[in-house]
Amino acid sequence: MFNDDDPRLSQLLDGIVRLASGDLQSRIEVSPARDELDAIIMGTNLLAEDLQIIYEELEQRVEVRTQLLHEAHREMQKMAMQDPLTGLANRSALLAALKSSSEGHDETPTQPVVLLLDLDAFKSINDTLGHAAGDEVLITVAQRIRSAVRATDVVGRLGGDEFAIVMPGTGVDQAAVVAQRILAALKEPIELPDRTIRCGASIGLSLGEPGRTPEDLLMEADIAMYASKAEGQNRLHVFEPGLLLVRRLRSQLLDDLRAAIKGEGLILHYQPVVELGTGRIEGVEALVRWNHPSRGLIMPDEFIPLAEDAGLISELGLWVLTTAVRQLRSWIDADVVDSRFSVRINISATDLQSLQFIEDVRGVLKETGVRPEQVVLELTEVAIVRGNELDRYSLGGLRGLGVGIEIDDFGTGYSSISYLRRLPVDRVKVDRSLIVGLGTDPSQPPLVAAVLQLVRACGLEAVWEGVETAEQAEHLRSLGCLSAQGYFFSKPVPPGKIPELLARTSAESNTGS
Repeated sequence: MFNDDDPRLSQLLDGIVRLASGDLQSRIEVSPARDELDAIIMGTNLLAEDLQIIYEELEQRVEVRTQLLHEAHREMQKMAMQDPLTGLANRSALLAALKSSSEGHDETPTQPVVLLLDLDAFKSINDTLGHAAGDEVLITVAQRIRSAVRATDVVGRLGGDEFAIVMPGTGVDQAAVVAQRILAALKEPIELPDRTIRCGASIGLSLGEPGRTPEDLLMEADIAMYASKAEGQNRLHVFEPGLLLVRRLRSQLLDDLRAAIKGEGLILHYQPVVELGTGRIEGVEALVRWNHPSRGLIMPDEFIPLAEDAGLISELGLWVLTTAVRQLRSWIDADVVDSRFSVRINISATDLQSLQFIEDVRGVLKETGVRPEQVVLELTEVAIVRGNELDRYSLGGLRGLGVGIEIDDFGTGYSSISYLRRLPVDRVKVDRSLIVGLGTDPSQPPLVAAVLQLVRACGLEAVWEGVETAEQAEHLRSLGCLSAQGYFFSKPVPPGKIPELLARTSAESNTGS
């Protein structure tokens, strides 16, 4: 037992209170007696040392975890302001840079300039080469833009193939010089693992003014960029207020096109494909037109690019496919055409990237009961040659349905015809540029004969388009060409005119005229 008046008891109690309050460095003095009370005091001191070690380890762990959390937070902030593919700033970072530059305009002699850039050929690269190749192109483009601008400029990717450059304290003239450097850099070929491509750009420029928001500047640069794209590739256009009206008109036209695809307004005209030896109309090509309620008839050269930019080309293509095959069914039921008659329908590279398209074709054939061989799908030479594995799978699937596949614009988009032996196609449609001089240029008939021989050597036949004179038609016939198409035979006409054309050509054939 301990004496109640032993001062060590009060020291022990005081030490325990200090430990309980968190003073882990506190120690109780051990007396020379080394008795049981001193043993308790020593045990208490050892406990304090253990607690101190545990606490220090916990503090160290908390410090490490806190540092990791700070690093993760910084990384999240970086990711939130950075495009993951290219490493450039993203839209949020660009808007922040624009806001910072605009707010500091009193300290700088000029307002910030925004350049907005869109690649001219990126969609076709993605459609024909695949998204992996598209990503490689975007990374290369980002590097070239970064190397062409100044150190103070902020380069960002807004999404897809759109890039923007924020240029603080810059005049229009200096910004235009940088824009031309960017255009020059992007005109250089891009080397991919299996091919070389070129990918130009269109650039819009907007100049900040007091009171303009960052969103306003990006919108104006975007409007100027579309004006640049409309003028041709590899161009720069500076924003001007009049472009706002053009933008509104384009936006309205796009809304009208969406409504036309879903409702009424689109129509098909049909241009005959003629058998040269007999004059018989062997089929027609379906060509879409837009009967706009206020602008009248709009030709595809104007609204097809609009549909492509807006992602409506597949919807438009399905409308054309369905309408044309149903029209063929109507002609068959009316005994206007026989089983040899075919309808040709243009499809886009985008259609080949969608496995749904094969099912759409299958569905239309099943709905109408039209024989598959009476439907011929036309693709441009560039789309069919540069296609990826999915495109080839789609072509094989379409051929499996029994429909015909024809290469359109043959002779304009590729430097080799060796691909003709590999692809599942039935015919080629030779571009009009190869027969322009037929009848006037003595070197033209041998060229046509050589092209025909090469096509036939690949086991195919050719349709010659762009025939405008009787002399051209006779030259083609005399060279052994089988089929042709062009204004000499007929312009594209509404479906109601086709029975009349068929009857007239049949009568002329019977009379030998």
